[in-house]
Amino acid sequence: MEALMCTKLGDPTVDDQNSPIVVSKAAPIPELGSQTAVRVKVKATSLNYANYLQIQGKYQEKPPLPFVPGSDYAGVVDAVGPSVSKFKAGDTVCSFAALGSFAEFIVADQSDLFLVPEDCHLVAAAALPVAFGTSHVALVHRAQLQRGQVLLVLGAAGGVGLAAVQIGKVCGATVVAVARGLEKVEYLESMGVDHVVDSSKENFIASVKEFLKARKLEGVDVLYDPVGGKLMKDSMKLLNWGAQILVIGFASGEVPVIPANIALVKNWTVHGLYWGSHKTHRPGVLEDSLKELLSWMSRGLIRIHISHTYRLSEASLAFSAIKDRKVIGKVMIVFDDVRNARSKL
Repeated sequence: MEALMCTKLGDPTVDDQNSPIVVSKAAPIPELGSQTAVRVKVKATSLNYANYLQIQGKYQEKPPLPFVPGSDYAGVVDAVGPSVSKFKAGDTVCSFAALGSFAEFIVADQSDLFLVPEDCHLVAAAALPVAFGTSHVALVHRAQLQRGQVLLVLGAAGGVGLAAVQIGKVCGATVVAVARGLEKVEYLESMGVDHVVDSSKENFIASVKEFLKARKLEGVDVLYDPVGGKLMKDSMKLLNWGAQILVIGFASGEVPVIPANIALVKNWTVHGLYWGSHKTHRPGVLEDSLKELLSWMSRGLIRIHISHTYRLSEASLAFSAIKDRKVIGKVMIVFDDVRNARSKL
């Protein structure tokens, strides 16, 4: 089978002999390793910022070389173990893995797979688990976002940011989104976001304060931050007493400092959110979360925006789209007949 191999650590956007990634056309098809194992023929798999960091050796989980990167995916059941009771060959499923989805086949235990509703596209289902799962666990399970609260989303046009915006609206929150560039701002406005700030042009703090004042709102109740850096530091000026801070990631490359004395005085709650570790420590939370998200997608409450799609052989271009911040929503690698239009940007 074809599989994308990471043979050394480095920048996956490099497209020459120095690239850390290479497409192997002779990788072995994985065997069913247990009675309850299921082999899935992958139709689409998602690129996440964590994949980009992991190939560079900058992620918290560092697998031994060589390895096949990739996390969330969707596809068709190809084979099942003798004790599998939940799935049969031909079923459409989605899931996530620590590694291995950048390949034509992947094996998972039946307990880790989710049936994709018939009215959901497989490419959309492949984009769902990590980005929407992260935002759903953060906002619904950790912050317990309530109707009428003010949610501030940084990096709102990226994969997790766009998911957070939509989940905030489903929860009935007033959503303020921060993004860079006119096209991203216009897309967020088209989704019904209450207030969008173009941080490349506007005074971020002044714009949000003016909006809050016009709505007779005191401040921000929940801050969703996958960016870090100065944007997080400035955002703390907008937080209400008793606000909640969701630390999702550091796309800016700068880990922010949250002053403990101010958190004490203002009774802030700071939530660190490493979504993947829930599989070990709170697997039931992940299962409930993804089932609800698949239901929401089937009912049209959320929609997955696919910004770019690529073949496995174009992986360096796919990673470049993430690195260069050209993305609104998700970047996907697709197989077989499920390729969509290349890019809307």
